[in-house]
Amino acid sequence: MTSFRFSPVSPHPLLSPYIAKMYVFESSGRLPALDRKLIVPNANFKLTLTCRNGIIANIAGKTFVQNENELSLTGLIDEPVMLDPADDAQTSTIIIEFNQIGAYRLFHLSYTEVKNQIVEVSYIFGNQLNDLKAQLADAKALNFKLQLLQQFLIHQLNKSVPDHIYDYCINRIEGSKGMISVAQLEKETGYTSRWLNKKFSEHLGTGPKNLAEIIRFKQFYELYASGSNVQGLKDRIYRFYHDQSHFIRSFKRFTGCTPTDLKNSSNELATKHYELIAPANNTK
Repeated sequence: MTSFRFSPVSPHPLLSPYIAKMYVFESSGRLPALDRKLIVPNANFKLTLTCRNGIIANIAGKTFVQNENELSLTGLIDEPVMLDPADDAQTSTIIIEFNQIGAYRLFHLSYTEVKNQIVEVSYIFGNQLNDLKAQLADAKALNFKLQLLQQFLIHQLNKSVPDHIYDYCINRIEGSKGMISVAQLEKETGYTSRWLNKKFSEHLGTGPKNLAEIIRFKQFYELYASGSNVQGLKDRIYRFYHDQSHFIRSFKRFTGCTPTDLKNSSNELATKHYELIAPANNTK
């Protein structure tokens, strides 16, 4: 039987304000055939290093293959993702998930182009990262690979400056659990919805309304994945959605199925991924 785990890693203090999760995904082989292999969107931008074996991801019917020793960037995802190791063999992958402020502070690219896409870093940086990729391939220990990646990210951070209006809007969307409207953001910032949408597209690849919908669903799915009682989940639905049909539409959009279908199937991958909240000590 295939075993897999997500091992959390503590980021460097300079990076911690911008990193939502940092972990190592390890698997003894391909995931069980009956598991949905589903990763639910959480609005995080991702940097992935496939250390051993590759990863195959399916996003909105499009297949992305990340080969062994490949460094890839994943833009904002608002579609369900199906994930599995490329070969039925031992797998080890480092994943760094950036929050919505960390994405634009650490990378400088066209975010709309990478939305729902996984791209090898050469697509964005050209040959600039050849030395880093060679060092990562030569490094044997995971902790050394993590050190190299974080050194690169700290260097990236030194190139950027904060956008205070955008940061304020992100914090309001997160703080309201996705319940704040664009009209309210207009009122609080003094900027039009058109301006705010342009700013979000530049820094994230999607508008504030879409981000709020992802964040709103994430609040519910974290409870769902942790096995909260049925009554508690029902109460949560009506706190975040107009009615049950509104909730069902959102659930289908972000998971690709109904709550009943998902409940009656195995989806251990998504459950363990959502359980990964508090970082632990660095992996050795």
